[in-house]
Amino acid sequence: MDEFALIRHYFSRLTDNDASIVVGIGDDCAQLRVPPGMDLVLSIDTLVEGTHFLPGTDPGRIASRLMGAAVSDLAAMGAEPAWFTLALTLPSADEPWLAAFAESLGACARRFGIRLVGGDTTRGPLTLSVQVQGLVPAGRGLHRGGAGVGDLVCVSGTLGDSRAGLDIQLRADIQPDPLPATSQRLLQRFFAPQPRLSTGLLIADYASSCIDISDGLLADLGHILRASAVGARIERHQLPLSEALRAYTGIEQARDWALSGGEDFELCFTVPAARWETLAAQLQHHDVPVSCVGEILPASAGLRLENDGAAVQTPGLDAGYNHFAPAGGT
Repeated sequence: MDEFALIRHYFSRLTDNDASIVVGIGDDCAQLRVPPGMDLVLSIDTLVEGTHFLPGTDPGRIASRLMGAAVSDLAAMGAEPAWFTLALTLPSADEPWLAAFAESLGACARRFGIRLVGGDTTRGPLTLSVQVQGLVPAGRGLHRGGAGVGDLVCVSGTLGDSRAGLDIQLRADIQPDPLPATSQRLLQRFFAPQPRLSTGLLIADYASSCIDISDGLLADLGHILRASAVGARIERHQLPLSEALRAYTGIEQARDWALSGGEDFELCFTVPAARWETLAAQLQHHDVPVSCVGEILPASAGLRLENDGAAVQTPGLDAGYNHFAPAGGT
């Protein structure tokens, strides 16, 4: 199967033609119509075999992880998903692999309300990239800059689960067979991240800054602190931990993973204290839990980690995964 037959057979059916897609798959470029009064936001994510997932990973799981991670960036901007493009580098045109990948990719795209409008394929080591495009009201959207002293630091969902899912894979030789339900849930958090789109839309009128947690809470909060020229304190005991994570590992390890494990794709955002009561009332009817885990401080405070108000050592703003860290680093 050549490149063009591959695209037609597996991916052309993943697009829905509507008034916003002037030209989609099958031309040199997609031509898209941005609605009046809206701004376009876009982001790109790449997964590489051996770096982001283990060799031999089920292609359906790769697709759900790729789409969840990419669309999470739109959630962090308070954006509505619109379109995406896909670039595949494949060792070979393995048709069973492609069929499973495309089926899972399409299911995720439909669930997130995002349409495929183009892409590229080539031969090489297994590498997959998705560029997502979304829409926000003109001049609006959530950003990393904007946090102010006294703002509350909040996170959605629970943290550390994806790192536990990775640990289960790395220790596959000592895992019970079959895996308990709690471990299965942790694997699901690793392979099928759920971008917090509805949460991003809900907090858009209240939050002063936002980021999705891909490299760990400390590292990603650090991006907010730099962009906003502020410091922060985080209360370790307030970190939201799932029952599955608590069942899998000890509480201190769970908290460490919540701080720096990464790839939970939850939202970390800041809210001015004066807006919190109104937002909290809205969150009572929201299906994703939100926890306050700290507050924004002056820049001179740096990043402080506390246990019930007592300072503890913090790994600093650069804790978390870094692709180009020196050997032995994170």
